[in-house]
Amino acid sequence: MSGEHSNTQRIIEVGESDLPLHCPLPEHTAWNAHPRVFLPIEKTGEAVCPYCGTHYKLKGGARAGH
Repeated sequence: MSGEHSNTQRIIEVGESDLPLHCPLPEHTAWNAHPRVFLPIEKTGEAVCPYCGTHYKLKGGARAGH
């Protein structure tokens, strides 16, 4: 993921380099807005943070074998 993002952005597309996925991401402007939580995104290709509601989508969708 490149660039700086606010964790108020509601849908964020992530790639393989962002796995294992956690929220908030280091690129968030307020990276310490809530405790880091790891999100299982590999099986479905999507995940929602239980703290801030940010919706993550995995580029290319779900990964086979996960």
